[in-house]
This record gives sequence, C-alpha cells and structure tokens, in this order.
Amino acid sequence: MPLFKTINFNSSTKILVWEITETFEDLFGQVVLNDINRNRLNTMKSELHQRGFLSIRKLLQEAGYNDFDLYYDESGKPHLKDGKFISITHSFNFSAIIISEQKVGIDIEMQREKIIRIADKFVNEKELSRLKSFDNLDYIKKLTVKWGVKESIFKIRNEKGISFKDHIQVNIFEIEDKKTTAILEMENVKHKFSIHFEEIEEYILVYAFEK
Repeated sequence: MPLFKTINFNSSTKILVWEITETFEDLFGQVVLNDINRNRLNTMKSELHQRGFLSIRKLLQEAGYNDFDLYYDESGKPHLKDGKFISITHSFNFSAIIISEQKVGIDIEMQREKIIRIADKFVNEKELSRLKSFDNLDYIKKLTVKWGVKESIFKIRNEKGISFKDHIQVNIFEIEDKKTTAILEMENVKHKFSIHFEEIEEYILVYAFEK
C-alpha cells in the first residue's frame, strides 16, 4: 500500500506512517539493503517482523533516504549519516519513522486488552490508581499511550538501567489532548520531554522530543 500518512510536525521534523499490506516478496523487491541489514533480515524468524523491517526501508525511501544512509550504533540505536535524528517503530500492520533536527523517539502500538495484564510492569501504583477510574476502553487507550511515551523516551536516551516504572513519569493527560509532558529522573538527573500522540485506526502513535 502507498504511504498511509505524513505528518509535517514543523520545518525540521517529519513523521511518516506505512500500512503494511504487501507480501514479503513485494516489499523485498522494492527496497535496497546493505549487507549488514540483509543478514539481519535473514536471521528473522517471523515474516511479520521481516515485513515490518522492510516497510521501514520503504519509509526511508519516501523520506529521500535508503538503507545505505542508515546505520546502528553498538546498542542498536539507528542513526542517519547526514546527522539528523531518526527513530523507527513497527507493530503488526503499521510502521513509522520520525526524522528531525531534534532528539526524537517514536513508537506505534496496537490497542489490546493484554496491556492491562502487564500494566504494573511499566506504570507505578499512583499512575494505575488514577487510570482505573476510567472505563475499560479509555483505560486501554491511556495505558497504550503511556507505554508508547516510555518506549519513545527510552529510544531517545538509550541508557542501560532505565526502568519504565520507576524512572519515567508521564504527566496527566486526556486522549483528546493529543499531547502531554514526561520526565525521566535517574541518578538525581531530570530530563524533560514534550509528547504528542494520536490514534491511527486501532493503534496509538506516540512521538517524543527531548526539551
């Protein structure tokens, strides 16, 4: 399928979203891969993961790049050779990238009831008690936003030892706000982030900027 959505956030930041409807063969035939990433692709056991991986390369091409413009550091964080910041994500049938002159992170997640069962792994008791006052659907949406926020922040900082539950606090928000703020506090150092999010079909797209 063609590009699903482009968000021109500002003059220096662009978000591109792809709906993955193509077969593995279709995607593979439309992208170029460097030797390292071709080997990575061959080690992936899930075709869903492979298609997500290839759809990211389609998004790179839509943004004017290709796989040879992208590299990963020792911790697996992606970088662009021109110095711009990039973050990537894919979940089931959607993938997305964000490219910016600012430090950024992005995450897309399907809204699923499963998140209720694992909520205590990434939100603290205070956050949970506040969210449980909402109906089940809103509860799932807000938990999914919170997960996306924390995942996006982790992608920006990319530091060992970060606990989603203990170190990242998301400030109060409503789904219709489509934005909030968050703080990563670790070893007595605070990092502040501005957060933006939106629903895309049954998914939640979140992207974060470090202030």
